[in-house]
Amino acid sequence: MQDNQNAAPRKRGSLVILLLVVAVIAMLGYAAMTKKENMPDVTFTDLQGNKITSQDLRGKVTILNFWATSCVTCVKEMPDLVATYNKFNAQGLELIAVAMSYDPPNYVLNFVETRQLPFTISLDPKGELAQAFGDIKLTPTTLVVDKQGQVIARYVGEPDFAALHRLLEKALAA
Repeated sequence: MQDNQNAAPRKRGSLVILLLVVAVIAMLGYAAMTKKENMPDVTFTDLQGNKITSQDLRGKVTILNFWATSCVTCVKEMPDLVATYNKFNAQGLELIAVAMSYDPPNYVLNFVETRQLPFTISLDPKGELAQAFGDIKLTPTTLVVDKQGQVIARYVGEPDFAALHRLLEKALAA
């Protein structure tokens, strides 16, 4: 009988410890997800050889889209990226699509020309840009950088474009 009386407080104590551990893990996860990430000091080179530095992008809201011509989701989302760029470019949005290192430059050039992409395309032949932004390996990966150079959103896979547009509206108005 005494074992049953001791079991209830022990179970309650174990439950309290478990709840505390879960709360700490949740707080750490929240902190990791809300931590502001600064845009690294990098230089993009467009298909014409023009250089764009991260400093050149200060004061502008920028979408960085890491993609590849061999990525089905990347190809599928490209019309939505074009529409997003066309909708927000006049308000100051920049969009740089960074072709992954394994994407042959002639494939990228053909894709850009046949689809008449209106935004900046940058090659990343050595993978240095993908590395600088957290060793990006999965495509598409899309980042939104605010006017102060802070990464305010990171999407792996196709973004929810309605939510992305709301985020851009707020960032551009700030």
